[in-house]
Parts: sequence; C-alpha cells; structure tokens
Amino acid sequence: MTSLPPLSFRLLRSSLSTSLVGSLLTWGLVLGTRVGAAESLTLRWGPLTQTVSFDDLDRFAATGEVPRPLSPYRALLTDNLQTTLRNEISLDPAVAQDYLDDILHTPGGNQLLATLQALVPNLAATDLQIALTRAARSQQPLTLTNLLRHLPPASLELRLGTLLSLAAQFQLAQMENAALGRLLRHELAKTPPDRVPPSNLDPFSTGSSQVERWELVLRDRQRERSIPVDIYWSEDTHGPLVVISHGFGADRRFFSYLAYHLASHGLTVVAVEHPGSNVSALMSLPPPASDAKAEGSRILPATEFLDRPRDISYVLDRMEKLNLYSYSLRDRFNTEQVTLIGHSLGGYTGLALAGAPLDLRQLAETCQHLNPVHFSPADWLQCAALDLPVKYANLKDNRIRQLIVTNPLTGLLFGEAGLKRVQVPTLMLASTRDGVTPMAQQQLGPFEQLAGPKYLITAVDGTHLSVGDPENLNANLGHIPFMPELPDGASGNLRVFLQGVSLSFIMQQTSEAKAYRSFLSPSYAEAFSTTQLPLGLSSTLPNSLQAWPRLYQQRPHLQANWLDYGPSVFHLEAINLREQLQTLGSQMMTYLSTSPPSLTTVYWPRPPRRPQLQAHRPLRHRATP
Repeated sequence: MTSLPPLSFRLLRSSLSTSLVGSLLTWGLVLGTRVGAAESLTLRWGPLTQTVSFDDLDRFAATGEVPRPLSPYRALLTDNLQTTLRNEISLDPAVAQDYLDDILHTPGGNQLLATLQALVPNLAATDLQIALTRAARSQQPLTLTNLLRHLPPASLELRLGTLLSLAAQFQLAQMENAALGRLLRHELAKTPPDRVPPSNLDPFSTGSSQVERWELVLRDRQRERSIPVDIYWSEDTHGPLVVISHGFGADRRFFSYLAYHLASHGLTVVAVEHPGSNVSALMSLPPPASDAKAEGSRILPATEFLDRPRDISYVLDRMEKLNLYSYSLRDRFNTEQVTLIGHSLGGYTGLALAGAPLDLRQLAETCQHLNPVHFSPADWLQCAALDLPVKYANLKDNRIRQLIVTNPLTGLLFGEAGLKRVQVPTLMLASTRDGVTPMAQQQLGPFEQLAGPKYLITAVDGTHLSVGDPENLNANLGHIPFMPELPDGASGNLRVFLQGVSLSFIMQQTSEAKAYRSFLSPSYAEAFSTTQLPLGLSSTLPNSLQAWPRLYQQRPHLQANWLDYGPSVFHLEAINLREQLQTLGSQMMTYLSTSPPSLTTVYWPRPPRRPQLQAHRPLRHRATP
C-alpha cells in the first residue's frame, strides 16, 4: 500500500483534533474492529492509501498504549477515546433502533446518509440497523466496540479528502460562534452602568408568601389528550396568571424553581406538561407503522406543533372554570392577563399563541437541503412539522398578554415574517453556546422581527439547559455533544437573575409597574454576571451586529460549501478588531484627559571642551639702532 504524505496527514490531523468531524474519523477507525473478514480500515486520499490494523486499535483500547503503527494518529487516540471504547453505553439497543429508524426516514436523515456514504462509501444504513438488532439480542454489555463487532462483514474505506472538507465546514462554524461570543462579551464590558434608584423591593429573593403546589390531570376528551399540570399558589394571590410550557423531551418541573419563586411573590403559576413531547413520550416511542414514511416522525409527532398551543388554550379554559367554581382556588386565576414562559419548543408554543402563525410553506425546501455538518437539532425538529396536513394555522390566544421565552425554537416555523405579528411585550433569553437552538438563527434574528416592546437577556457562554432546574434535569443530557453543560454551580447566578427579571417583567402588567421597572436594567445584569458567565440585558441588539448578514439570512442551512462561512467569520472578526481599536483609543483619550503627561526637561551632556590653540603672532624684530 502507498503511504499518505506526512505533511498532508499533519494538516488533516491539526484540522480535526478539536472538531466533531474528528470524532467521525475516530468512528471510522473502529468501524471494522474484527467484523467478519474485516481486520483493517483503508484510508484513502485520491490515489494514496494507508491501512490501519484493528489489532493495534484493540491494544490501545485495552491498555491505553499507542502502538507504533498508530503513532501518526496519536492526536486522535486520546484518553477520552479509550474511555469511550471501553465504557458501557447506557442506552437500550431497541430504543436506539427506534431512533435510528425514525431519523433515517426524515429529510435530514437522507442528507446525513448521503454525507456518511460520501465519507465511508461501503457503510450503509442497513449495516447500522443490523448491528443494533444483533446487539439487542446479545447478552453482552453494550459497549461501542461490542456494538461495532455486530456490523455485517464489509471492507470499509474512509475518504480523507471528504473528511477534511467536512472538518473545514465544522471548524468555520465553530469559529463563527466563538467570534460572536467574543463580540457580545466585549459589548457587555463597554455598556455603561445605569443609575438605579434605591428600592425596598427585592425581586431576586424569595417572597414572603407560603407556596402550595397542587397536581392535576386535565382530560381533553375532544382530542383524547390527558394534560398533567402543577398549580403553584398562595393565600396572597394577585396579579397576572403565569403559565409555563416546557421544551422537547422535558416535563412540567423544568422551571420548578422559577414557579416557586414567582408564587412566593403572590403570583399563581400553572406548569403544563405536553403529553406528546415530554420525557415520557421520548422514552416510550410507539411501534413503527408498516409504512414509516407515511407515518412521519415518531420522535416528535408533527401534530405537536398544533397540540402544544391548544394544550395551553385548553388549560386556560379549565382555569377559568376553577376560578369561578373551585372552593379553594376561586379568584386565583387571572386568565385575562396571562404571561407565558416557554423554553425551547415551549418558546415556539408561546410565540404561536402570541400571534405568530404557523407557516410551513417555505420550510420544505430548507429541509431537503440540510447540511448535516453544521445544522442543529432545532433544524431537525422543525422539519418534523412538514408531516402536518396543513401548511398554515393561526393558533393565537388573545389571553396571552406577555411572553418570556428562553432559548426558543423558531427557525422557519413562522415563515419569513410571521414573528412581526407578535406585538405583546416579550422577554427573550439567548445563550452563545446553545448547540440545540443556535443563538443567531433561533434567537437574535427572530428578536429583531418582534414588533412589540421587548428585552433580550444575553448569556455569554450559557448553554441550552443553563436555565433549567438542576434538581429536575437528566444528568446524561449534558454528555450529548451538542448539549454541553456548565460545571455545577456556574449557572446559579443566571437562574437567580432570571427569577428577578421575570418577576419584574410580569409586574409591568400591574399598578406596581413603575416600582419594578428599575430592575429591568443592564446594571442588574452586570451585578449577577460572573467571569464564567457574563450576562446582559437590553432592548435592542448591539449596533455592531445590526449589519451582520447572518441575522437576516432566512435559510442559513442551504449553505453547502465551507466557503460560505468565510464572509460571516471575517465580518465578525472585523467588528471585533474595530471594537478593540475603538476601546484602545477611548482608553488613551481618557488617560490623556485625566492624567496629562508631565513636561520633563532633558539636559543633554555637553561635549568636552577642546583646548584652544593660541595664535602665534609673528615676532617683530626690533631694528638695531
């Protein structure tokens, strides 16, 4: 076999060492481990090939020692890889089979398969399905190496040229996200603090009301849907009603800390659980139909995009009746003034109820051209809506008077202009390291479209789950590559800040609006900021981002070439450089105006004097008399 040029491989290795696509090569390195006749993997770059022995890879997995033939791949053979190869996978193979089968019948799944086949031409979807089926029947613990041993015999070939192209796309996407984070961090640092008047209120601390939580299950017989709810209330109930909608794969306890906090200040809170997209539905998928294409997605049924808003409207109808007829809860549900708090898919739910119509007419083309390298789970989830029999639906509920949406899923679910019809006051939270609903496409761009009064909380280095209740989150979610989590305690200040800002925002519907308005200030965001998680609060996007094309690009996932990311990254880096120069110039001017340079007289040493030569006068001879 012809070996690969060392320089070319070093270039590939440096491009992959910190990227997700690097893990694809890692998977490629283990795909043929002792499967039938396959004892090696062929790496191909054009006419050049190199063979990797899997016996050497097994030795590395068992001992951590890098054999000499694998030494060129040392940068990829990390401790994390060794742990991954040996650890048991906490996933039921039958459940994994359901997920794989469901994903492969979506438009995004088709694109993913096309990419995998370009990368590893001999690997087919049926190979993965057969391996999962065999692993499910096996009595051995499910580890990565054991799973891969169940692949049918194949001679696998990994194309390094394709891998390098994918790595470049992914790396540029990461660079764009990092540049955006640096820009927002810089914007927060230069925001001048406001003068906040003293106040006896403290919306960030727990209130004085004693909170009770009641659990109910409401049965919507018309839709054959049972909806669990938690009601948080106190004897001091007053003000608007707060309704909470959780995200995909979560439950009604996701914001339990926030519900308790708001109820302790006298608000009634109703946390709704959506039965078709909660954690229970995710862990117990229905059996596949005979025609999976006709059935649509089982992971997220398309009907959820209609049923979720209707769940909220149904719950409000029932709360109206309890407000009139319940002995204990009478007059505790102000259903004419409702603030909806939604996270992720719950954010979509709130925006739909606030007036943004579900409009799928422009979504189909995007879903047919998803680029698997840099598209997000939010893109996959929104494409599930295409299975709906309708392409347009108005789900507005006029009882929704305010919105608080954290890391919302928006995409193209509302068309290109549907969010302009949201005129209720909205508080939105966006996180720069959100790998599920990326900040630029899912929050910053949509925030610009909102027509009503609005505030934006920016959590620099925050993630998709940073606002969730730590005691009600599945710890395993933080190990998913696109859902990285901050260390324990790092996001505590964010949750406390969200408590106070949410209360102050909700109270803008009451006669106490003026007293709470001062807490909707950037100064309080700065007070709760940490070095690890800086926070910002504003009513507009930074001026430096107003001209960033990505915010107004309605279909960013039609990008198919890594060169498409270049202008965006260059634009952000140019803004960062300009801001740094402006800050440096401002600092210099401030220094010169407050500390003028002192004038110092410098005396240069005089050169030594040269002895002056006296001119010799000509001797005058006296005349001899």
